[in-house]
Amino acid sequence: MFANMLRAGVLALIGLAAGGSFAASPVAGGEPVAFGLIVGYRDGVNPLSREETDRGPWADRRARMASAWQRASQRSRERTEQLARDTGVRARSVGEAGRAALLRFDRPMKGQDLGDTMRRVRLHPDVAWVEPNVLVRRQATPNDMSYGNQWYLRGPGDGIPELAGLNLTPAWDVTTGLGTTVVAVVDSGVRLTHSDLAGKLVPGHDFVSELHVANDGDGRDADPTDPGDWVTPTERDNNPLFAGCDAGFSSWHGTFIAGQIAASTNNGQGVAGINWQAKILPVRVSGKCGALVSDLLDGVRWAAGLPVAGAPANPNPAKVINLSFSGSSACSPAYQETVDDVTTAGALLVVAAGNNSAPLTRPADCDGVMAVAAVRRDGAKADYSSFGGNVALSAPGGSLENFPNNLLYATSDSGLTTPGVETYGYKQGTSFSAPMAAGVASLMLARNPALTPHALIERMQAGVRPHLQPLGPGGPVCSTVNNGACNCTAATCGAGLLDANSALQLATGPAAVIQPIGQVVPGAVIALDGRSSVALGGATIASHQWSLESGPAVVIPGNTQALTSLQLPAVEGRWVFRLAVTDSNGKVGSDAVVVRAVAPPPPPAATSAGGGGGGAFGGWWALALAVWSAGLLRARRRR
Repeated sequence: MFANMLRAGVLALIGLAAGGSFAASPVAGGEPVAFGLIVGYRDGVNPLSREETDRGPWADRRARMASAWQRASQRSRERTEQLARDTGVRARSVGEAGRAALLRFDRPMKGQDLGDTMRRVRLHPDVAWVEPNVLVRRQATPNDMSYGNQWYLRGPGDGIPELAGLNLTPAWDVTTGLGTTVVAVVDSGVRLTHSDLAGKLVPGHDFVSELHVANDGDGRDADPTDPGDWVTPTERDNNPLFAGCDAGFSSWHGTFIAGQIAASTNNGQGVAGINWQAKILPVRVSGKCGALVSDLLDGVRWAAGLPVAGAPANPNPAKVINLSFSGSSACSPAYQETVDDVTTAGALLVVAAGNNSAPLTRPADCDGVMAVAAVRRDGAKADYSSFGGNVALSAPGGSLENFPNNLLYATSDSGLTTPGVETYGYKQGTSFSAPMAAGVASLMLARNPALTPHALIERMQAGVRPHLQPLGPGGPVCSTVNNGACNCTAATCGAGLLDANSALQLATGPAAVIQPIGQVVPGAVIALDGRSSVALGGATIASHQWSLESGPAVVIPGNTQALTSLQLPAVEGRWVFRLAVTDSNGKVGSDAVVVRAVAPPPPPAATSAGGGGGGAFGGWWALALAVWSAGLLRARRRR
């Protein structure tokens, strides 16, 4: 009873504070419906923010990671259950969203109810930030019969020149890929029975957790089949969960992207894939109206081979992950932590710039992703494509001019709602520009498996063709004012136009390889280890050069050595260190490593009431005890 009265005092204080100057910005009534909250705990009390090791002799590295993640997840869930009780949130269940915590509501919320709930949770002393868990919208010379429809695979030097095309014809003379390369399509799932994907799929997973969205009658499981994602006008107008969604037929979004990247090629039928040999890892995260942030983040983690509680280990981790989704807000800590984790795991995350004709939003504005904008067949920015300084480069995205000749063409399904017979279809959007970069990256890995995510981005950028000026020298230049079809610049549409052949030529230069560091405590001594860097074609590594790319200022002693060490400042923070290597032929390659310094958890309190995170309240508990004691004295006086 004492613990309950004490907790009631804390809740009363939080309720009072929510009405005062600590209140957060209200959530507008027109915001999407939230299925729960994604909660970031302060680093010192977040079990998921600390790397743990299971030193049992029975475990290999992946088993140790999975075991450590399972233990950390369990402690995080206990803390989140306590958080729900402390803040009065009626939770259906708890879980994870990447490295953040997930609190699922017993009923969806929006408007003022959601705003009030977020304020109460944000005011909890263990909480650093909170965001609503809302739906995120979705955003290939072979002999294949429909190769002629795939104008975007050709280039300026083809018999019929395509000035904005990928220039794959000469690239395929260099390599058509390797069957050991795995590319993940984190999307709506895939029609596994499509004949042009036969033999191209490895076992995937379904991470769609909400039955209202899933459309397949169950939650997370081992079946990544796309059941369709149609939304009827009645659902849009009468079901608050789908208010604001676009009513329409099923998109077969993931099936189209899988075909773009790796459709069976040179088989005399269907379409050609960019990588003739690669395997596709289907990871289903979206259903009706899009993907929940928590499902998306877990799906990306699993695709890279990182552990996700409740899901089996991924036996086929991807070196390239395609994520064709865009949100309505800036990159959040939950997104950035996931990007950092998958990059450290060695996976390149390729994302769509977005279809909002506006500056970038998440995940395209996150550090470390490869954001791809869309250009028309003539090289102008597509009128729908988002743009900005974090765009890496541009690739064809299709446009409605001269329909359907300027659209993209790939694998699909004839079903308007539920699956029908396999077919092919036309689409446009940055959702379908991103897979082109993902496919080219996978071809580069076939030539040089040592290339890291950063190296892939840099080399693809170095090999681009210059942006065109199809609207004339005096035509509109892309900007916040000219955000429709416009002439691209490096500041708005990335380094230039993706060129597959040039990218493959650059793939064989030296590769800077840095041993991952991950998370350390503030003030730690870290080792910058580039000794695994490689040079190809009989060359040798001639020199090394370390530099600080971002983060609080530090001095790197021995910055020309393959292996050096330094001491970080005694503060929490995020650093990016870059290594450039030069081979004996004078070719240069570079890579970067991310280091996060996180404070260790505080020691447990001598006494704790209520379990979970109770010991972390500190002064709050003392203040609550005073409130409770005063109330008890008043009650005694009234007797």
